[in-house]
Amino acid sequence: MDEFDVIVIGGGSGGSAVAGRLAEAGKSVCLLEAGPRNNTILVKTPGFMPFLRQSSNYRYETVPQKGLNGRTGYQPRGRGLGGSSAINAMIYIRGNHWDYDNWAALGCTGWSHDEVLPYFKRAEHNVRGEDPHHGGSGPLWVSDQKWPNPGSVAFVEAAAQLQLPRNSDFNGAEQAGFGLYQVTQKEGERWSAARAYVEPKRGSKNLDVRIGVSVQRLEIEDGRVTGVTYSVGDKQRTIRARGAVVLSAGAFNSPQIMMLSGIGPGQDLKEHGIDVIVDKPAVGSDLQDHIDYVSSWQTESTDLIGDSLAGTVRMAKAIIEHRRKRTGIMTTPYAEAGGFWTVMPDAPAPDVQWHFVPAMLEDHGRTKVKGHGFSLHACVLRPESRGTVRLDGRDARQAPRIDPNFLDDERDIATLRAGVRLSHRIASSPSLAKYEPQDRYPIDLDDDAALDELIRNRADTVYHPVGTCRMGGDEASVVDPTLKARGIEGLYIADASVMPRLVSGNTNAPSIMIGERCADFVKDALAA
Repeated sequence: MDEFDVIVIGGGSGGSAVAGRLAEAGKSVCLLEAGPRNNTILVKTPGFMPFLRQSSNYRYETVPQKGLNGRTGYQPRGRGLGGSSAINAMIYIRGNHWDYDNWAALGCTGWSHDEVLPYFKRAEHNVRGEDPHHGGSGPLWVSDQKWPNPGSVAFVEAAAQLQLPRNSDFNGAEQAGFGLYQVTQKEGERWSAARAYVEPKRGSKNLDVRIGVSVQRLEIEDGRVTGVTYSVGDKQRTIRARGAVVLSAGAFNSPQIMMLSGIGPGQDLKEHGIDVIVDKPAVGSDLQDHIDYVSSWQTESTDLIGDSLAGTVRMAKAIIEHRRKRTGIMTTPYAEAGGFWTVMPDAPAPDVQWHFVPAMLEDHGRTKVKGHGFSLHACVLRPESRGTVRLDGRDARQAPRIDPNFLDDERDIATLRAGVRLSHRIASSPSLAKYEPQDRYPIDLDDDAALDELIRNRADTVYHPVGTCRMGGDEASVVDPTLKARGIEGLYIADASVMPRLVSGNTNAPSIMIGERCADFVKDALAA
């Protein structure tokens, strides 16, 4: 039987960071990943993001959402090395300083902003260089956009015309304002967590990367995790861990694996015929996600990305340019610009985030829209609604039952209502108005009932689920502030599932930071 110092389950943002850092420290590490290597041109080329293969995306769906008028929501999740950092919009955002100070106030000792900042900096290779807020020599490349769409530049100007301040660094001293996003790219290519942490160490003797394997359960003996059983096709194999197992399968699959291993809400496990090892109701609970509404406008201008003969010709030329030089518009993250602003009077920090896309979006880009235009996402940064992840069967290859419970709390729709109204004010500002945009879903925006109905008919996730294995100082929490699982020795969790509260922004960078921290916690534990 194979044996390693540490087994890492999941090669996504957190798992890649953990595995890479522990291998770098000389530990023997086995990294288990269900999906492929994700080293294809489709993954590496930013502009191919809408055309990624199904093998790189779980493409989960939610149960029908009462807050979305009974609609089923879409939940894309990265599958393969890099996880969601191999399929996302590459936006580098950490969240607000307040988020982490709030974590500390909730009992997560050691997780204040000042305490997590060194880990963000350690991970980061910002092309602007090192400064008090940024790292300049880490493995994760963070770059400025060199070829933004004219519409994205016009969006930033439109916000400024409304006296909304410009912000060239959302991860600096102040988050509020509008500007172009920095992206996780290196020299015009997507720079996933796997390219940052795993690929440089491929071939090293102490890092064993196994792709195309499905983890079925943790092996637990006398209250300690001793190994992992995974399947390849119809065959199962068990490997052992001398030191620790790190679970980094994400906000949906980490609680699923915990529950399949007998750790979770006792009654639910019994209903699936699973022996209860640790009755932990918090596993799979406290699901939080950014509910998002996409406003959409059509224009006659072909400056914007679109489905037309001119758009097709331009894209074909851009693909050739990118293959030759790694330059041009195929470096687009699509969500090129955006901003953060406070719309509710009692918010401690900006409570809405915007993503500007210089194209018309419909159904997460899965439905083609003829013509040219732009879209503007508005999402609720700190939602009050809470959902769950539960088992739908005993095979890990079966999707879990995902219920975000979107818009269950009236405060969320009130915030989103205000965010959508500001979206339309920005779109009416002179810099964007010059495109003569036509609202694709016109209503009386002053009518709360009409706006609420529109939101409930069209809103969905912006892909940031967290909280299902929450960290805390209380015994009810799933992991303690060193990311160690409560009730099981030798088990750590390092992904977005441990966040006690959703951060005010995109979750990729915080997940990598969590992986960096977990690597240190594991090293310290193994050295003790």
